[in-house]
Amino acid sequence: MAKTLPVIRQAAPVRSVFAAGQLAEVARQALVAEAELTPKPGLVDRRGSGAHTDLSLDLMRRSASAIAPYFAAMAAAAQSMSFSHALRTEVAAIGRAAESAMHQVTEGSNSHKGAIWILGLLVTAAGQCIDANPETIAQYAGLLARLPDRAQPQLVSHGDLVRARHGVTGARGEAFSGFPHVVQVGLPALRAARNGGCTETNSRLSALLNIMLLLEDTCVLYRGGAEALAVVQNGASGVLSAGGPGSVAGDQAMLRFDRELLIRNVSPGGSADLLAATLFLDALERGQYAVEEDSSPGKEDTDGEN
Repeated sequence: MAKTLPVIRQAAPVRSVFAAGQLAEVARQALVAEAELTPKPGLVDRRGSGAHTDLSLDLMRRSASAIAPYFAAMAAAAQSMSFSHALRTEVAAIGRAAESAMHQVTEGSNSHKGAIWILGLLVTAAGQCIDANPETIAQYAGLLARLPDRAQPQLVSHGDLVRARHGVTGARGEAFSGFPHVVQVGLPALRAARNGGCTETNSRLSALLNIMLLLEDTCVLYRGGAEALAVVQNGASGVLSAGGPGSVAGDQAMLRFDRELLIRNVSPGGSADLLAATLFLDALERGQYAVEEDSSPGKEDTDGEN
């Protein structure tokens, strides 16, 4: 049974278990941890730019730092305002400012637009929630997402096009539903892999693959349609059924999966954003003020950056 959300019945804001700056830093670190995780099929990682021509690991790191102050502003708004349409409007305006900051540092590339929406909602929810339970935070974020953004520009996004062509709900539907691919897929897979003795790298890769397996990723659909989505979901299934990350057969399947996505120019960016959300909520649940550093054996920078 879903937890009740007493926060939204408060007439005045309540004190969060985390300060606004702490929440923003955890969100930034979650984005960096996702970007640095290697090897990820089709995605930017320590090896290179994946299926992207306009992104790099250094750019992803700088983008995460550029938008972190806006996450802090969202959390601060949540801690100074009641749950209301006014809060939704304020957070949406901050999110659009974050997108502008992202585009400035990336010279127009979309490094974290989806993550601003997803993590922005979760940071805001965590700013008002009185505990760090992932399900509670995700449900609250969903309630906030469903409030209308009356100032939203009437522009057609890639997600809008994909929703019209393929009948999927995308990042908006994920948020409206309380982030099921994070709470019901990513986090359980992350915990199970850790409990099974996997390294932190392989635990995070397992969470990513489980999300890829089930998510109707609009980034994939936009680039390659239903055929590309089937390739992504079948590829994730193949790695997991071969033994998962860290097994000989699983690692070989992962390399084949990666090559296939590079050939098709497909990048599962929606799954990557939800992995970052998974790492964010995992850190909060464990009472950490930072995403756990990945000190897995053999992990090293291969991109020449610090």
